[in-house]
Amino acid sequence: MKDQARQTGDTPSFAELYTPKLVTVLREGYGPAQLRADALAGLTVAIVALPLSMAIAIASGATPAQGLYTAIVGGFLVSLLGGSRFQIGGPAGAFIVLVAATLAQHGMDGLILATFLSGLMLAAAGFLRLGTFIKFIPFPVTVGFTAGIAVIIFASQIKELFGLTLEHEPGALLANSRPCGRRAPA
Repeated sequence: MKDQARQTGDTPSFAELYTPKLVTVLREGYGPAQLRADALAGLTVAIVALPLSMAIAIASGATPAQGLYTAIVGGFLVSLLGGSRFQIGGPAGAFIVLVAATLAQHGMDGLILATFLSGLMLAAAGFLRLGTFIKFIPFPVTVGFTAGIAVIIFASQIKELFGLTLEHEPGALLANSRPCGRRAPA
């Protein structure tokens, strides 16, 4: 039906545009061979994602259990609502900085609210098909953003290297480097 709409030049219906891929795959037929392949892929992703989610939670100031719950619920939601047959979703180290700062300033309730609002904004962006504009973001901007996050994560771990307890973590790089410099061996 989608192919027929594209051939005749008709615009696909709302239901065709926004039906989760899981529903489409189940309608087309889903056999035992696909189930085995998907189960193996899911197990592989879980082996990586679950410990990574717990590590991100610990680095962000949350409990490992909260990271575990987040990985499980997030994995199910990505699988259920994803728009691609080959869906990629999971924890990302770049969020450590954002989650830690939100937890430090607003607590767990603030983090839950921020997550909910972020989800609403992402859903609205998807509904409005704004993902097509990503091609206009220059590659150096993406690399610079990622490198900046890497520097912040590195700087937040310097205290561990020197065995320090810092009051304002995460915080400014220079403010946190002063106590480390005083502690460094001569």
